[in-house]
Amino acid sequence: MPVRAIIHPARAVALGFLGAILAGTLVLMLPGARADAVGAPVGVAFFTAVSAVCVTGMAVVDTGSYWSTYGQVAIMLLFQLGGFGLMTAATLLGLMVNRSPRLRTRLMTQTETRSLGLGDVSGVARVVLVAALVSQAVLALVLVLRLRFGHGLAWPDAGWSGLFHAASAFNNAGFSIHADSLTRYAGDVFVLLPVMLAVLVGGIGFPVLNDLRLRWHDPRHWSLHTKLTLAGTLVLVLLGFGAVLLFEWDNARTLGPFDAARKILNSFFMSVSARTAGFNTVDIGALTRETWAVHYLLMFIGGGSAGTAGGVKVGTAAVLFLLVLAEARGHPDTEAFGRRVGAPAQRQAITVLVLGSVLVALGTLCLLRLTDFPTDQIIFEVIAAFGSTGLSTGITAHLPASGQFVLALLMFFGRVGTITLAASLVLGERRMPYRYPEEHPIVG
Repeated sequence: MPVRAIIHPARAVALGFLGAILAGTLVLMLPGARADAVGAPVGVAFFTAVSAVCVTGMAVVDTGSYWSTYGQVAIMLLFQLGGFGLMTAATLLGLMVNRSPRLRTRLMTQTETRSLGLGDVSGVARVVLVAALVSQAVLALVLVLRLRFGHGLAWPDAGWSGLFHAASAFNNAGFSIHADSLTRYAGDVFVLLPVMLAVLVGGIGFPVLNDLRLRWHDPRHWSLHTKLTLAGTLVLVLLGFGAVLLFEWDNARTLGPFDAARKILNSFFMSVSARTAGFNTVDIGALTRETWAVHYLLMFIGGGSAGTAGGVKVGTAAVLFLLVLAEARGHPDTEAFGRRVGAPAQRQAITVLVLGSVLVALGTLCLLRLTDFPTDQIIFEVIAAFGSTGLSTGITAHLPASGQFVLALLMFFGRVGTITLAASLVLGERRMPYRYPEEHPIVG
């Protein structure tokens, strides 16, 4: 088969996600998907499908009351599909049929999982399956028991709520069947703590989970990617926690009425959730402007590469920080943990940052043109969409159809990934047979 006839792996990923979105839209437009047995408008169905497949959690209607049980199941399946990654799912199916997946499938899965080499694909795919099933099963059990015996829900209600929120948490989807998200559980450590752990496990990235599985007892031999992701995640969670606690401690509309223990619990939850989970235990629209600014940073960075989280990724931010640090110290190499960061990784990090920033800027300009909402709320909404976070100050449902379509595009671009999207437009790499003479333009 000619090389030109084979779809580039990056383009296959983008087309796969698009196909899932279109299929989800059709399913959600069926009368049975809506609680009142009337087919949902195409705009509502499309936005919900994009949000689910892109594991964002933004909604223009209340998930629990607008959609029937069938519709909620469809939404859960869509964000499960998006969380796994379409190419990862293809590899899992290939492993079930044949222990040695075809090279083409392995190449496409490598594009989606960002695994370090072809030999890692099967291992990463197995970790995807085990981590997802075990994490969701354990969390669902904990939530069901807590909701049944701690909150008095009937077994069917506790079972469905526990299962839905467990899947949503692990996949960093942010969907909830409660109109107030998890606000009703703001003081319950037995609900919020397991949800936070599932969010972190799902969002840390499958290559990291695979590395920890193989070398959990030997941190010295963890890959540089694993070390940067874990260190970066810890720093972001702690900084976010401290900032939220500082700016919301006396806010009468958020943490103000809570005792010290609940303030600490909810500050940690907000810091973890802001990095693409999308759940909230307080009214996001009531947060101080300073806390919104902290959310801008956390949502834009997001979680680990090749996980269920969005954003430009922790690894990208870590590489850029190391690059700036090396330049400031006059070091010729970018180094961390006794390793040198390669030039290709540095260029990729800069590319991701620039493309992500451009998309956020364009999205902000479009919504400012299309709506009359304050600039800070628009920026929050745009970054939440691009970072696949799903948090909102409360304006999503009130945006015009054109504004919601802009958010849908941002969700798609943010989930597929700026690098994957760019690579999908270029069907092959070319090696130039020559190099131009080098010069050094003035910078700064």
